[in-house]
Amino acid sequence: MQEPGMSMMRAILVKRNEPRSEDEKNELQMNELRELAGAAGYEIIGELTQTRHPDRKYHLGRGKVEELAQIVADLRPDKVIFHNPLTTMQIYNISETCRCETIDKFQLILEIFATRATTHRSKLQVELARLEYELPRARAVISLLKKDERPGFMGLGGYEDSYAQDVKNRMIRIRKELETIQKDNETLRAHRHSRGFSLVALAGYTNAGKSTLFNALVDEAVESKDMLFTTLLPTTRSLNVQGRDVLLTDTVGFIEDLPHWMVDAFRSTLDEIFLADVVLLVVDSSEPLELIRKKLLVCHETMWDQLQDVGIVTVFNKMDMISEEELQERMLSLGYLAPDPVAVSARTGMGFDELKASIHDLLPEWKRITLSFPMSEEAMSLVAWIFEEGVVHSVNYEDGISIDLEARDKIINKAISLVKTLS
Repeated sequence: MQEPGMSMMRAILVKRNEPRSEDEKNELQMNELRELAGAAGYEIIGELTQTRHPDRKYHLGRGKVEELAQIVADLRPDKVIFHNPLTTMQIYNISETCRCETIDKFQLILEIFATRATTHRSKLQVELARLEYELPRARAVISLLKKDERPGFMGLGGYEDSYAQDVKNRMIRIRKELETIQKDNETLRAHRHSRGFSLVALAGYTNAGKSTLFNALVDEAVESKDMLFTTLLPTTRSLNVQGRDVLLTDTVGFIEDLPHWMVDAFRSTLDEIFLADVVLLVVDSSEPLELIRKKLLVCHETMWDQLQDVGIVTVFNKMDMISEEELQERMLSLGYLAPDPVAVSARTGMGFDELKASIHDLLPEWKRITLSFPMSEEAMSLVAWIFEEGVVHSVNYEDGISIDLEARDKIINKAISLVKTLS
């Protein structure tokens, strides 16, 4: 984002529509590009669209590129941003014709990720995604640089023939470092499970309100803005769900057509979802029905194969922004894409009790047992320990101590063993 006192970068947005594509879908995609540009700190000063099959040289038709060049000359933007993925040759040809730096949607997403990456892990992930994007284009870039002797093309600096191998070596080093970080995270995750914490992850399309819901549930201030990709690094906090402590994690949002190289780069972040006991799939219920359907499909495509044995609660957020009739229509129409639906408002707290009940129903099952033992100082210490480690449904102090508790196997077995020493 822009530093205080700095003027915003200016951009022209461009999109090529497929012939026979639906107008509604095209507008949704264009609106998403507007939101991405805004999230990256660009002021949008112009837009251009064309419906045709892609041109190999310019992606758009030659005449439309010349029209774009005239718009650039008149408005003088800092960048031209395409919704469509562009080849290196197309970026070069458009940049040459328009005399303006040109990028596509995925380079724009990388820009956003780079500005939001604040930790060593997230910076490594962003760099890996950038290198994954660059690698297949490296030879084409080198060829163009040699032809025109333009060392500053695309801001990538001077290339040598060894560049592609250098990229591969750097990717190997980053992956090894991320694997080490991931092993540490898995050790921490195993430790949390051994301590009785179940893991709950928030997932969903970017800007669905996950961070706002996270903040409201755990009563903390994690950044949440009406902007795409405010969350890159997973944030985890403790949450009490009907007497059981769970760890709730906010994660990076999904987006349409997220390429495999970007998913691969953020695999360790997505693992926070894939390794959870329960996933809260958050949708913005105030959006049009077809838009919600499209976004749910994107979420399922991104994570469904990994979540066959994981409990999913579909959270219809922002219920306070639509009527009860509209809400019921959306939940009914999307039933096949929305397992265990619950309506909430992260802003007002409506529906939180129902949400926590749904989470509780899907948590790994604990055992329930009643223990009886004589009154003593050691017995009172045991009662205090049981209150810390499990859920106590009742305790009776007549004729000794009788306690009805629910806990994981490890705690139940230890409690039984300790009771034997008191009898």
